[in-house]
Amino acid sequence: MLGGTFDPIHHGHLRSAIELREALGLDHVRLIPCHQPPHREAPGVSSEERLAMLEVAIAGEPGLMADDRELFREGPSYSADTLASLRAEYGPQARLVMAIGHDAFLKLGEWHAAERLFDDAHVVVIERPDHDAPLPPALEALIAGREVETVQALMARPGGQLLRLSLPTRMAISATFVRERLALGDSVRYLLPETVIRHIEAHDLYRPQSE
Repeated sequence: MLGGTFDPIHHGHLRSAIELREALGLDHVRLIPCHQPPHREAPGVSSEERLAMLEVAIAGEPGLMADDRELFREGPSYSADTLASLRAEYGPQARLVMAIGHDAFLKLGEWHAAERLFDDAHVVVIERPDHDAPLPPALEALIAGREVETVQALMARPGGQLLRLSLPTRMAISATFVRERLALGDSVRYLLPETVIRHIEAHDLYRPQSE
C-alpha cells in the first residue's frame, strides 16, 4: 500500500512505487488516493479526478494498481481502517506493507489508532539520507522492538515490523511545486506522465490564475 493525496500523481510517486516493488519483492503495489486527508486540508481537486489521473498514469504498468477503497468510506481516510480492509481481503497469512515517506514517519506516533497499523501490516519508511534528527518520544515508543534491518527479516512475518529503506532514486518532485507551476501556466513536462498532463488539460484542472 502506497497512499497519498496524489494531487496530482507525478513521477516521484511512480518511481517510488516501482522501486518499492522491486526492493521488497512485492506481488504488486496498491496506490490508494486519500479521500478525506486527516492531517491536511482537503485537496482542491476531487477524489474522483485524482483517481482518474492515477489510473491513466499507471495504465499498462505491471505490478502497480489503483485502489479506490477510500473513496467509498465516509469520514476521515484513516490508514488503520484501510489496512484493516486489506487484511480482511487478503487473509491472516499474507504479507502486507504500508510504505510512507520520512516526513510522514516522524508524525506516525500522532496518527489515529497508530498501534493498529502494525496489527495488520509492516511499515516501510522511505528514508531521507540527509535526515538524522532524534525521533519524537511517541514514535520511539510506538516502534520499540519492531525495527528490522533486512527485507528478509521483514518478510518472515505477515506484519508488525518496521524497516527503513533507501531507494535507488529519490526524485525531488513535490505535488505542491507541480500545482504552483500549473496555476501559473508554466510547463510541467517531465514532472508528470504525458497521459496525466493531457488529462489535466482536457478536464481544465489546476487552471492558470487570471491576471
